[in-house]
Amino acid sequence: MPPRGDLKVLSVHLPDTYIEGLAELVNLKFYANRSEAIRVAIRDLLRRELWEGRQGSWMEEVKMRIRA
Repeated sequence: MPPRGDLKVLSVHLPDTYIEGLAELVNLKFYANRSEAIRVAIRDLLRRELWEGRQGSWMEEVKMRIRA
């Protein structure tokens, strides 16, 4: 995880089923908390949708910042 000072707060609206699913993942100890689960999900989405197979110095910099 990036240092706490590098993290930003983002408010989102989620359906109850998503929130319940996140709670279950935390209860099952897959993740330490909901924030961690959401960070991993977003990282994986960005990796799949933006970064796999693409090249570019700006993208490499973003990848390095996201990896944690």
